[in-house]
Amino acid sequence: MLCRVEDRRGLSHLCAARSANGVDGWRIDPQPTLAPNPQEYPEEIWGIEDPRITYVPELQQYAIAYTSFARGGPGVSLALTRDFKSFERYGVIMPPEDKDAALLPRRIGGFWALIHRPVTTMGAHMWISYSPDLHNWGNHKVILQARRGGWWDANKIGLCSPPIETAKGWLVLYHGVRHTASGSIYRLGLALFDIDRPDICLQRGDSWMFGPEADYERTGDVRDVVFPCGQTIAPDGDTIQLYYGAADSCMAMATGSIRALLSWLDAHSTTEDESVEPAAPEGDQQWIAQV
Repeated sequence: MLCRVEDRRGLSHLCAARSANGVDGWRIDPQPTLAPNPQEYPEEIWGIEDPRITYVPELQQYAIAYTSFARGGPGVSLALTRDFKSFERYGVIMPPEDKDAALLPRRIGGFWALIHRPVTTMGAHMWISYSPDLHNWGNHKVILQARRGGWWDANKIGLCSPPIETAKGWLVLYHGVRHTASGSIYRLGLALFDIDRPDICLQRGDSWMFGPEADYERTGDVRDVVFPCGQTIAPDGDTIQLYYGAADSCMAMATGSIRALLSWLDAHSTTEDESVEPAAPEGDQQWIAQV
């Protein structure tokens, strides 16, 4: 697991933590695993954060899309590694303001695909872009918009962990931000995208399905935040261990089921017609959270 660590200056770096079972017995690198390198990459002068890790079988490497931060704002940078000890940096691949990015694990129609969240005059929505070589990107398309009005995801949205390939399509966890009188609340929702055309949304949940409830999720440096960046999938192909930041103060883990999440989406999805009122949620959250 690559953890975002903020030093006392307020600048972030990435530090690896390793565990045999992904739950306990963590061994943390004594020095930053991936530190900002502003001499060669000036876009990292104010730190790096929020990595999303995708294993890419074609490359036999892990692709890490992370946020690099400098005077121009946050941008998307990319690095490749085989061992999480040495890294090949690609630099900025999406300029500011952009973040919340992850690479799909295989080519789509011969091109690499990256989901990300630029902030434009249109708002803070999720986009997809394509590249022949991981350096040059184009064919940019909006794939999911922040809704308007009183919805839980009306302010801005962004990708959480890398998309999960299922028989039904790409299962995507995304965060939605709602402004309230006491501050913002970060919650999670689900969407499903076409397996061959990941720019086409097939289903979108009409309500949030995981939000801050525990004390460590509601109280911290930033209140009321659950913010995942990665997950592992067990050998059964169904059980998920979702790793997320809680209140910007600690790392937590929740377990879930791909089948249960897809079933939840079937029961709680709606059209993109923003005039439709959300259905009342049924049952408890589909995750078991623990620290």
